[in-house]
Amino acid sequence: MHPSPFHRGPFAQPLSRRQFLWQSGGGLGGIALASLLGQDPAHSASPFSHTQTLHHPAKAKRVVQLFMAGAASHLDLFDFKPDLVKHHGKPSDFGESVEAFQNGLGPWLRPVWDFKPYGKSGKLLSEVVADLGPVADEIAWIHNVVGKTGIHSQGTLLQSTGFNRPSFPSMGSWISYGLGSMNDNLPTFVVLPDHRGLASNGTKNWDAAFLPAQHQGTVIYPGSPTPITDLFPDQRAKFITPTSEAASGDLLAQLNAAHAATHPGDERLDARIRSYELAARLQLAAPDALDISKESPATLENYGIRNDVRTWPKEINAPEEIDAFGRKCLSARRLLERGVRFVQIWSGNDNGFPRRNWDSHEDVVRDHGPLARGFAKGAAALIADLKQRGLLDDTIILWTTEFGRMPSSQGGTGRDHNPYCFTNWLCGGGIKGGTTTGPSDQWGYKPLHRNQPTEVYDIHATILHLLGIDHTQLTLRNNGIDRRLTDVHGHVLSDLLA
Repeated sequence: MHPSPFHRGPFAQPLSRRQFLWQSGGGLGGIALASLLGQDPAHSASPFSHTQTLHHPAKAKRVVQLFMAGAASHLDLFDFKPDLVKHHGKPSDFGESVEAFQNGLGPWLRPVWDFKPYGKSGKLLSEVVADLGPVADEIAWIHNVVGKTGIHSQGTLLQSTGFNRPSFPSMGSWISYGLGSMNDNLPTFVVLPDHRGLASNGTKNWDAAFLPAQHQGTVIYPGSPTPITDLFPDQRAKFITPTSEAASGDLLAQLNAAHAATHPGDERLDARIRSYELAARLQLAAPDALDISKESPATLENYGIRNDVRTWPKEINAPEEIDAFGRKCLSARRLLERGVRFVQIWSGNDNGFPRRNWDSHEDVVRDHGPLARGFAKGAAALIADLKQRGLLDDTIILWTTEFGRMPSSQGGTGRDHNPYCFTNWLCGGGIKGGTTTGPSDQWGYKPLHRNQPTEVYDIHATILHLLGIDHTQLTLRNNGIDRRLTDVHGHVLSDLLA
């Protein structure tokens, strides 16, 4: 049996919530009592709450994952390659046979925007992400990340779950499972999708899989009339009153308890009870957490949020993207400061043409331009806002995408998929800002040192390390295997640690 407090072995099962509720008599009173006892480490239904002893002292408590769906081009945003400028338009020669996803092995294509140095570190950034310039020295850049596939669905799952196939828990779910909640009135793991829809794989990107279901992400759409679906009764249902809703909840609790008694070993009901409890608390806590009208005009302006996006200067060609991503970032800050543990923010969806994602096969300028301006302004505001509030020191921000794009052109103005090398960046809790590690080669095609790439397992291991968790010991036994976020791989990127 493993000694780690994060390991759930077959011989260390606490009294389940289902058993406790039934032995307490069931009913709404039993649920309320169980909820209250859950705040006491001596009675907690989960042995892996934030009150547990960590493997080592943590430098961070919270994580924000910024996910650019569709594969953002490292070459046009963060990883400047002078040789692409020098050889622009010349036939591409990779020195080896290349398997392209489509037909993107045309001539070399220079960065579609100019680059300038920023901060004391002199980090070169594309003009389209110039808003990141003032916070460049807070960020650690990793330019030699490699993937395992050029397929969007698999690449997205690899970055979000550590596996390139479905049925594995997301990073947010693992962190929720390992550390528990910091605020019982709000979800531990929140997902803010693209305002137009979901990315490749949809809800599988934040699924809890074989972890208890309460650790899956809660989806919120900031700025929409109903940010959280089904949290309140439909306005047309005038017959639903607070009294009738309470009576329904009481009856449901009794039915759940009776059902639980006849289905021993079934954890699904336990998770459903937890979700109902959380929904009841959310009705009070969520409206305040998501009400950005309480923010100052200066804060809203910093995030790029305007009541009328038409008031943006004419030279800003992405007002809708700036406003939408800014709302997600500001909402994330409000959730983080209220105790949400993990927030996942998405840019780009999977709804085809016209492209509203980062999959720029036809035209990098057209597709990347609005999305890049939107994310850069929102992310920069989030970093600066967290820092001035004293929250950046214990909040990790991860920027990622499923893979990069090729240094050669596709159709003259687009780029094909490049799973062989791309960029991630980290900042905040315990990260050494203003650093660049893991260089790519002269074209940005593969890591410069091909036997020393950075893999997603390493990034996940590093984040868990900063949260006080040994990634090899945060496990759950499933189908006879001790599963973990990093599979059987991963090492902490010590060069990035402050």
